[in-house]
Amino acid sequence: MRKVPFSRELYIEREDFKEEADKKFFRLKLGGEVRLKSAYIIKAERVEKDENGEITTIYATYDEKSKSGSGTEESLRKVKGTLHWVSANHALPVEARVYDRLFTTEQPDAEKETDFLEFVNPESLKVVTAYAEPELKDVKVGEPLQFQRIGYFTKDQDSTDSKLVFNRTVTLKDSYKPEN
Repeated sequence: MRKVPFSRELYIEREDFKEEADKKFFRLKLGGEVRLKSAYIIKAERVEKDENGEITTIYATYDEKSKSGSGTEESLRKVKGTLHWVSANHALPVEARVYDRLFTTEQPDAEKETDFLEFVNPESLKVVTAYAEPELKDVKVGEPLQFQRIGYFTKDQDSTDSKLVFNRTVTLKDSYKPEN
C-alpha cells in the first residue's frame, strides 16, 4: 500500500472549485463538502483572491474523524463529490506532456487536392507543469500509471532526478467526435 502524505496545505485542480455552482456541480464549492480521495471530508469556508479577482487560496475545514477506511461513523458519511489532491508541502513539480490527436480529421490523406500537413492539429501536444505525489520519483521509465481523471501516463526517458517528465499514452475518455 502506498502512503500519500497529508498536510495543512493541499493543491486541487482549479476546475474542481467554484464559488457559486448549480446543483449538478459535485465538486467543491463555498459551503459545500467533498471527500478528498482516500482521505477526509472537507468543507470550503472562504476564498482569497488576487488583484485580478482570481482565486489564489481556498480555506477549508476538515472532519478529522472522516478518514476513508477508518470505519468511524463520520467516515461512512456520504458526500456527492470526491477530489484528487496532493500535499503542497510534499508535491513534486512534474512536466506532463499531454498528447492529443495528431490530425484534425480522421483521414488526412483523403483529400488529394489538399496537403495532409494542412490537417496537423496545432494542439496535438500540450506541455504543462503539474504537481504530483512524491512516490512518482521512484517510478521506472516506461512504467504505466494513471493520473486520476486525466489519463494513463508513462515516465519519459528525458526524466532526471531534478525534473520528472511523464507522457500521456491513453486518455480516460475519448472526446474526439468525427464530423458527419
